[in-house]
Amino acid sequence: MTSDSELLVAIMNSRLDMEIARDRHWYRIPTLNADKLLKKRWPPTWLAFYQTKVFGKQAHTVRYYAQVEQIRAVFRWELFPNLPKDKKSQQRYYKLELSPLERLPAPIISRRYRRIVFISTTLEKFRKAEEINDLYDESPLEDRLWAEFKRLDINAERQEFVTVKNSTYALDFAIYCTYGKINIETDGDTWHADKERIHLDNERDNDLQTNGWHTLRFNTYHIQEKMSEYCLPTIIENINRLGGLKEEGRVFPRLIKSNSSDEFVQLTLF
Repeated sequence: MTSDSELLVAIMNSRLDMEIARDRHWYRIPTLNADKLLKKRWPPTWLAFYQTKVFGKQAHTVRYYAQVEQIRAVFRWELFPNLPKDKKSQQRYYKLELSPLERLPAPIISRRYRRIVFISTTLEKFRKAEEINDLYDESPLEDRLWAEFKRLDINAERQEFVTVKNSTYALDFAIYCTYGKINIETDGDTWHADKERIHLDNERDNDLQTNGWHTLRFNTYHIQEKMSEYCLPTIIENINRLGGLKEEGRVFPRLIKSNSSDEFVQLTLF
């Protein structure tokens, strides 16, 4: 059972689908995708759209949203009755019937063009978000660390999807540095109680390390009690050891001072 504030950010990668949402007030999601990826937070009461590169100047932003008035499971041929009746027409979808689209006063931007699938979040986070990473609603530990990253101007990507050796992993935080990449995982108390996950996470860490990712893990105690003494200094040390933050539009990477002043310096290469 979801709350009235549950909001789903879905991919909008077709101009035709945008016209349907705008003019006919519905959007479709394959039932397999919803049942597999969204079962824990389904159904949503609000729907927003992340527009992909086909939208030109509006690409890589969230601008439009609507309230979900009804959800029905239908066949594709019911959505598009004028198309040929073939195998594809028998595919099953959830048809989300929507209120008229509303436009945000300012778009929610993606600072780094990246792969996004679905983002399950809340209406409150959606209304406050300035960029895509503000939307994620995975755990209080992630939110706490993300707040520190924003305070220190450490550019990170939340829930970054990485494919290694035919396996796709969702990283809690990905930080891109000049000479490497950092994967930061926030492991809550339930993670430590689940012994079945230990060998899976070992394999995951090994796969990512082989692909050039440096993994740092922090548990509930680290984040709640040792943020300034342990978590942040460890992260900053690794960022600087890997040459500083690699950012679009900057000629030089950016190092971060680890003292209490929270000042930043630009790395000079010459």
